Order: sequence, then structure tokens, then C-alpha cells
Amino acid sequence: MTDPSPYVRPDVSKFLEYLNNLPGPRTHQLEPPAARSVYSAMPGVAEPPVGALAVMRDLRIPGPGGPMKARLFDARETRVPGPAMVFYHGGGFVIGDLESHASACAEIARVLDIPVIAVDYRLAPEAKWPAAPDDAEAAARWVADSPDELGRSVTALVLCGDSAGGNLTIVTAMSLRDRPARVPVIVQAPLYPAADMTGGDYASVRAFSKGYLLDRETLLWFQDAYAADLHHARSSPLHQDMAGMPPAVVITASLDPIRDQGRAYVAALAQAGVPVVYREAVGNIHGFLNVRKAIPSSQADVAGFLLAVKAMIVEMEGDRVMRQAAGS
Repeated sequence: MTDPSPYVRPDVSKFLEYLNNLPGPRTHQLEPPAARSVYSAMPGVAEPPVGALAVMRDLRIPGPGGPMKARLFDARETRVPGPAMVFYHGGGFVIGDLESHASACAEIARVLDIPVIAVDYRLAPEAKWPAAPDDAEAAARWVADSPDELGRSVTALVLCGDSAGGNLTIVTAMSLRDRPARVPVIVQAPLYPAADMTGGDYASVRAFSKGYLLDRETLLWFQDAYAADLHHARSSPLHQDMAGMPPAVVITASLDPIRDQGRAYVAALAQAGVPVVYREAVGNIHGFLNVRKAIPSSQADVAGFLLAVKAMIVEMEGDRVMRQAAGS
């Protein structure tokens, strides 16, 4: 049974009060270009500064729809061969870009001490499904090949993304499981992922359909723009076979309408015998990765998540090296 009075953190409550009292139309009441403009103004208000990095360089990645923009974030100027992260931003497949998640990607690069390559995949409705998963997979394969433009020798992939980017993380991990890239995916790390677009009867959708940042109307607006085959593996990966998927670190938010999709994905991985670490940001909302300034307690959620990701990377990369040595 759903708690009629869920716990809401004080700083979350203040942010929601501010957000819900803002004048003007909501995301689902805007045309996509206008929604993107509103979203692009958010980082300065809600996120910490990008901060210092040794490398923050724009890249071009060849993709099925033409060259994609990407950005390399790295705390080190040069590196010995090692893992690299491919990051997919959230935004319902309609909004978001390299700028909207620059602060988050810089923080991830510093904390994990690995290169982070953020991908600016094609957005709907101009580029409908499966453009986004096609681009996401192409970008991961490009990074796995250690191209000269990257300037780093990649030994393994870590896939990460939030919300819609969490969906692309899972979908790409599944594609690379079934048709491996040059190097393996050793960790998948989706944040509050959209794992099931089939419209399942989730309690969290009913409990948090309005007033918690991500409204049900906005979810439907995103879904209509994306125009995916909702039962296909590359849109609703939850309903697929999880055997052989890479180890995972998953975090959800307790006040998120898509919370239960993330929980169900964790359960499916565990039932398939896939190593998984699960965290939930209790009392927090969808999108907390991008509101660490507006909701200061979100910083602790992100820090705890990245600590778990770092431990998983160390463990899995060590296992990969030992297996490689044993086979040589």
C-alpha cells in the first residue's frame, strides 16, 4: 500500500514549493524548442559550477544520422590505459544536451577519476525512436575503439545516464552484451532509469503523478514525442532476458513517478544472477543529479552513488585483468 504521506526532505519541500508556484506553462504545455530553452536555463540556478578539470574538450562522433557532438571530461591531462565512461543525459529523449549535464559529468570525472565522454544524441520529435538508442550504441562502440581523437586508450566501458539516459544506458548495455564491442562493458550505472515504457501499473506513478517535478502529463508528452515501439527491447528493456548483463549500480528517488521501474529493473537483474548494488534517495525527487545546488542534500545522494560505482569499477576491472592474464 502506498504511504499517503511520504517523507519529503526539508530542502526538497522548499524546492518543490518554489517550483510549483512558478508562473507560466509547464513542460508538457510547451513546444519542444521552448521546453529546451527553459531547461537550458536551469543549470545556473540549480547546479553547482562545472569546476576545475584538466580536460574538457568537444568531440565529434560518427553516428548513423551524421556526426554527433560529444564532450570529454577528465581530471587528468594524460592517462595510462584504463576504463572510460560513456554518459547519456536525461530529458525524456526530447530535452537536454551537453550543457545541461556538464556540471554532473565534471563531478563524475573528478570523483571516479576516469574519462567521461558525454554524448549529445539526437532528440525527438525531430528524430524519433530509435534514433537515440542508435546514437547511444554508436557512441559506445566509438569510445571502445580508442580513436585517436579521444586521446586515451580504453580497456573497458562504464555506461551511465539519468532518466532517459538511464534507459539508453540499459539498452546500450543490452546491445553490447548481444553484439560485443572491442572492449567489454564492466559496469552499468543508471540513475532513476526509465526501464519500462509499456505503461505498467506502478504505484509510484499513481502516488507522484503531480507536484513532484516530473508530472505524469510530462511523461506522456515525452512518450508521444519519442514515438517508440513501447514493447521493443530498445525502449522497454525491463521485459527482456537479463542473463549476461554487466554488473550494475542503480539509484532511484523515492518521490519519483518512475521509481518503481528502477526497482523492478534491479529485481530483474538480481533474479538473473547479475551483481547489482541498489540505492534509493529517500525523500528526494526525480532529477536530483541536476539540482545539487537547489537541493543541497542531493550532493550526498550523488556522492553515495558514485562511491558504489567506483567500488564496482575497481572490482570488475580487477576481475577483467585477472581473467585476461589467465587466458594469455
